[in-house]
Amino acid sequence: MLTLLEQIDKGTLWHSPGGIHPPQLKTLSNTQAVRQLPLAAQYRVPLPQVGDCARLTVKVGEQVLKGQMLTDGEGFMYLPVHAPTSGQIISIEQHASNHASGLPCLTCTIAADGQDTAAVFLPATLTELSNQQVIEKIKQAGIAGMGGATFPSHIKLNPASEIDLVIINGVECEPYITSDDVLMREYATDIIKGIEVIDYLLKPQRIIIAIEDNKSQAAAAMKTALAAFESLAKMTRITIIPTKYPSGGEKQLIQIVTGKEIHTGSIPAQQGIVVHNVGTAFAIQDAVLNGKPLIERLVTITGNQVSQPGNYWLPIGTPITHALKQTQTPVKDTNNISAKVIIGGPMMGYALPNTDVPVLKGTNCILVPSSDEIAPDVDEKACIRCGECAVVCPALLLPQQLFWHAKAQEYDKAASFNLKDCIECGCCSYVCPSDIPLVEYYRIAKSALKNEAEEKFQAEQAKIRFEARLQRLEDEKRAREEKSRLAAEKRKAAMDSSKKDAVAEAMARIAAKKQATATPAAETNNNSATTDKSAAVKAAIARAKAKKLASAVPADANDTPVTTSTVTTSSEPSNTATDKKSQIAAAVARAKAKKLAATSATDDVSASVQAANEQVVSEVTEVTSEAVDDRKAKIAAAVARAKAKKLAATAATSATDDISASVQVANEQVVSEQVVSEQVVSEVTEVTSEPIDDRKAKIVAAVARAKAKKLAATAATSATDDISASVQVANEQVVSEVTEVTSKPIDDKKAKIAAAVARAKAKKLAATNATDDVSASVQATNEQAANEQVVSEVTKVQSEPVDDKKAKIAAAVAKAKAKKLAPKHDAENETVSAPAKLKEEPAPTEATDDKKARIAAAVAKAKAKKLENQRKLSEKE
Repeated sequence: MLTLLEQIDKGTLWHSPGGIHPPQLKTLSNTQAVRQLPLAAQYRVPLPQVGDCARLTVKVGEQVLKGQMLTDGEGFMYLPVHAPTSGQIISIEQHASNHASGLPCLTCTIAADGQDTAAVFLPATLTELSNQQVIEKIKQAGIAGMGGATFPSHIKLNPASEIDLVIINGVECEPYITSDDVLMREYATDIIKGIEVIDYLLKPQRIIIAIEDNKSQAAAAMKTALAAFESLAKMTRITIIPTKYPSGGEKQLIQIVTGKEIHTGSIPAQQGIVVHNVGTAFAIQDAVLNGKPLIERLVTITGNQVSQPGNYWLPIGTPITHALKQTQTPVKDTNNISAKVIIGGPMMGYALPNTDVPVLKGTNCILVPSSDEIAPDVDEKACIRCGECAVVCPALLLPQQLFWHAKAQEYDKAASFNLKDCIECGCCSYVCPSDIPLVEYYRIAKSALKNEAEEKFQAEQAKIRFEARLQRLEDEKRAREEKSRLAAEKRKAAMDSSKKDAVAEAMARIAAKKQATATPAAETNNNSATTDKSAAVKAAIARAKAKKLASAVPADANDTPVTTSTVTTSSEPSNTATDKKSQIAAAVARAKAKKLAATSATDDVSASVQAANEQVVSEVTEVTSEAVDDRKAKIAAAVARAKAKKLAATAATSATDDISASVQVANEQVVSEQVVSEQVVSEVTEVTSEPIDDRKAKIVAAVARAKAKKLAATAATSATDDISASVQVANEQVVSEVTEVTSKPIDDKKAKIAAAVARAKAKKLAATNATDDVSASVQATNEQAANEQVVSEVTKVQSEPVDDKKAKIAAAVAKAKAKKLAPKHDAENETVSAPAKLKEEPAPTEATDDKKARIAAAVAKAKAKKLENQRKLSEKE
């Protein structure tokens, strides 16, 4: 049994089912040589024409050259588009397409400059190019199937399977079309060169050039050209096949030459067979060997309506109107009927709704028949079920079934009858006695199925994107959870490993803060100790001055030692107590010295007292400005103003020579001071109920009391010429005492001592209003009582703990006692008038209040505790 190749070599042919024998009508165009039409004014190039979408590489207004690439892309099916001539791009917009629907598509319009200047084409030889380079040149040249299907040629030249047989299709069975016939006659050598390139790429075992028996001249030309290629001639055979339509179809030609059927859904390459058109072979050699892209093709312009029928080289993008005009084809026939323009042959072509459309890569014929040449359109009639369509179908389909489903728009059922295998040859329509345009129904059905498949594909893609999005969100969620989990584990591990270190670091920071806080406190204590030493030195100097002044005045020679000794006696418990007592003694001594200097009076008492009052108010204002609480300052200022007013009123009546009047004024002053003291005690009690700065309040109160007592003493003295100096000395003493009080460290006990000293001085000075005899006795008694009171109050103050409320109570009690001493001395000397005695009677009753008993008990307890603490401190030292 002979193999397939051996049978092919013998010239064996197989029968093809179906088909018809329509009139050929080829002599209208194949009797003239190939011609070239003049350049058109404009060329319209659709973007893209074949394959995937592309990117524009030009813009409006740009100059282009012939053969210059207009688009770019990377798709597998992508084919570039080139400029058919040189010129300027005048627009890139939607324009009617070369299609039966006439729908617009993106079109680049080029205004030809008439120069037809070509870009640089790079020729090459097969020996210097690899297979991939050859395929790339074919792709970049934009070559597609020239037989009408326009499938990208570089894909068919790079199959996945091995190719055994290559068939070059030169059948051209469609009536009127002669472009391939003429091309084989005049460009046979170029076609053989293109076949050589195909052989170089595919390396098949056999190459068959199939030509119909009605093209004898073309067959002869091809045999002559093939003989010049000895290596290719050994494996190439020119096969003449009988004329029959549609034997030029790919599947039909394969079946005729090999006897094989290409099943539905498969391609010839899967069976080792590849089919190329002779026009495609010519374009391949032009692109690979000459470097020229596919920018023109041979087109048959024929029909009885055409004055100059023939085959013309038309650049891609040439307007159909320009071609018809150059071939002197009238738009209307002799009956003044618009001529029908058909792209393709009468069997498979389609009529154009608009002739202002360009020539495409798959445009092989422009047919303009006359009204006598083609039957007019008639209304279709009902199908008579004759079955002729099924007999002539080359694909062995059931055209009537397809028609029924397509007409009912049951496209899925039509697809089930293998609608996709229909090659739209038109044989069924040609033989239909009912004049049913079956092919038109099939085309509509195919288009609907294509749109449906596209929509389904888009929906599937959207579903894939949606599912991918959900998956991405889920993955991101899991990633975040995993990240959080790992971070938590890391933190936990870090806490476990460094927990102790973290605690230690925190403790270290706390200790550092405590140390930083303790350092200023230590420095303050050191400063306090230094201040105590300087205060002790100043006290010693003050005592020395007091002793010197005392020795200069004989009348007071006995007073100073007593006071000093008394104070000294009370300073024995400890060194700290000695310093405080020394300061107290110095203050008492200074007060006595000032009292001696104030023994003379003057007529200008009121002015001096008023000046002193203003000085006191200013000093009190200065002191109270340092207080934190404004209410304390206001209370102290109010007390001072009240006392000053009362003293000024008393001083106005003190300028008299009557001793009894002076004594009475002194006693009234004592009573008034007692009233003021009670008011002060009540105000102090109100103040102590508020959470205020106690230390500053005590200082302010002490200063106010000291000034009040001193002013009272000064006002009660007799008028002398030296009163101004006395008042100034008293004011200086007050200022110095205030300075001493405020300059010392904030110590509640010292403030109480200062208050006690101030009260004692006030009582002593108040007793200077009597006569020489009575004044001396009253003064001696008051001084002695005042000194005793000072010693007792100092002792109490030193022994009391730091208790703000108790300190205030003690200060109030001390003031009450001081007021009580003055009327007692006046009663003993019998120099006080009856009204004064009546005013002084309630004092003993107030002094014996139960509160004093509780205070005494608290003071005793505090003394015991203080002595114990001092003992412990001395043992530690």
